Amino acid sequence: MSPITIRRLVLAVFVGGIIGMIVSSVNSSTGGAITFGLITAAGAVALILVTSVAGSEAFSRGGAVDEETALDVETRIRRLVEQGTDEAELRQLVRRATELGRGRR
Repeated sequence: MSPITIRRLVLAVFVGGIIGMIVSSVNSSTGGAITFGLITAAGAVALILVTSVAGSEAFSRGGAVDEETALDVETRIRRLVEQGTDEAELRQLVRRATELGRGRR
């Protein structure tokens, strides 16, 4: 199961737990409210664990490319290569800068 799917399930548990606490409280069922509160707390712990184990990269929306920005970068690379810059070294620099921007090491 993917981390995003688990995160969505945990959010459903949160919503269900809050609704359960409210309904239990309205019906004067202290035990029910405590039970739903504990279920909600377990969901919070599950969310913390999934996020810490999977890392923030698992939840990012990768793949979306801004075509205008990509075209601008490629145009600038071509311009620098035409001025004599080593293309392989320049592209490696761009890759490293992208990794830095994404927070990778």
